Amino acid sequence: MRRETVRHVGREPHGSSDDADVLDFSANTNPCLPDGVEDVYREAFTASRSYPPEPPTEYCEAAAEYVGCDSEHVTPTPGGLAAIRLTIELAVGEGDSVLVPYPSFAEYAREVRLRGGEPSFVPQDRILEADPAGHALAIVCNPNNPTGNAYDTDALSAFAARCRGAGTPLLADEAFLGFTDRPSLAGTDGVVVARSLTKLFGLPGLRAGFAVATGAFDEALAIARRPWNVSAPALATGSFCMTREEFVAATRERVRTERNRMQAALSGAFDVYPSDAPFVLFDIGDREVEELLHRARDHGLALRDATTFRGLDSHIRVAVRRPEENDRLLEALDV
Repeated sequence: MRRETVRHVGREPHGSSDDADVLDFSANTNPCLPDGVEDVYREAFTASRSYPPEPPTEYCEAAAEYVGCDSEHVTPTPGGLAAIRLTIELAVGEGDSVLVPYPSFAEYAREVRLRGGEPSFVPQDRILEADPAGHALAIVCNPNNPTGNAYDTDALSAFAARCRGAGTPLLADEAFLGFTDRPSLAGTDGVVVARSLTKLFGLPGLRAGFAVATGAFDEALAIARRPWNVSAPALATGSFCMTREEFVAATRERVRTERNRMQAALSGAFDVYPSDAPFVLFDIGDREVEELLHRARDHGLALRDATTFRGLDSHIRVAVRRPEENDRLLEALDV
């Protein structure tokens, strides 16, 4: 990363509200926490008096069990975005082309540009049909943010195989895959998986995640990773959360049920996208996005202005929260 390159790359807008008096539907984090997680975090204070273990074996083993891979292929990172950045730093050089889906997480293109690379944008619903040959990296978000759709497992595996055949690494961002029962690509040859623990377990400020890769990329990630890059509280809390199977199952069922209910209600007034994720995207048509956002704000709710995503111009994204909170949203939107 060079000063000359960074100067021409801006920041990207994101969801989340810091206003304690506002119910936040703009960030896609679980409003519920696993029982006992606060105690685990507090108990980790003593461990914070020393450097975290290096390597953090317990955390890597928990992550491997969580996604179904060998622990030796896990690289701990402070959040999923750190795994994405590290992968792009290792794969992309000045002038390199990268397959980037849109509309999707805006940080992919930003990170590519920070490295002096050039995003080659492909519609997210056509990304698995793209030719990976000649690109330094291909990226897929599964389920995709902000649209919410998860990709067919066989089609995704076939795309990974084509990337492998072309000699193009595939970066699979699985930040929201834990909300589904779909299998991870973790451990697949030629694929780097980026995982975030902060969405499913409702702890975005914790900054805990990991990458999974095999072969030469696995070795490169392990060498490039900074020592002590994940704090002792994040390691302890993350290890605990990844073993909470009952919490994960209950969260998936609540999200599925509430998402279906919200989609049915919203579809009476808006064009609602299918979703496998803990959020719903809808097109408000010829209405004013700002007007709808202000109406929600008057009801104490923060929604995500999705027009900041490439290719969207009349869209709003809302998180799937608890039933009573979702009722407040539907009432505010008059649906």
